[in-house]
Amino acid sequence: MDRLAADDGGALGAGPSLGEVEARRHAGRTEHLESWADEVIRQAIARGEFDHLSLAGKPIPGLTRHDPDWWLKAYIEREHITGVGPEAFLLRQADAGLDDRLDREDREAEVRDILDEFNHRVIEARRQLFGGPPVVTSTRDVETEVARWRERRAAAAAARAASATASHPRRTASWYRGQFLSRRRASSPAESSDGRSGAPDLP
Repeated sequence: MDRLAADDGGALGAGPSLGEVEARRHAGRTEHLESWADEVIRQAIARGEFDHLSLAGKPIPGLTRHDPDWWLKAYIEREHITGVGPEAFLLRQADAGLDDRLDREDREAEVRDILDEFNHRVIEARRQLFGGPPVVTSTRDVETEVARWRERRAAAAAARAASATASHPRRTASWYRGQFLSRRRASSPAESSDGRSGAPDLP
């Protein structure tokens, strides 16, 4: 019993272990680092460096992603890489620029071929034969898109005509009449100082 009491007394009087000392040091460093970070943030807020941030009030991108290929899509989008990546992502890019691509064509047959090719790509990608993320891009109605293409071409032609008219105003009848009178006065004999024409007097 005496030996057990001595052992208990020795254990109670023993100092902290090495692990306890390291834990206390780590806690002290962490507390100091947190205080320093809080002070840096407070100074930045006072200087207004957090005002008008592009993502203010919006969710931070990437925190709620469940797509295993999100990093690849983000890299492709950030670096503006075209022609590579999952077909679902490439179709979204093609869909976004499809109107501009159609507007570069002058023949309706070419427009229809492009639309048919695009719809074929969407249908094939939906079958998921090669895996990858789901396809959310919709097919385009060919007749509707051709009608929209015609409307955009007509609007562009009207805009070019209006711009040409503004650059070169139409010459009206009054403008031609003014030009005729100016040329007639220039070709007539000059008048003398007394108001008579410069032709010699007849005897």
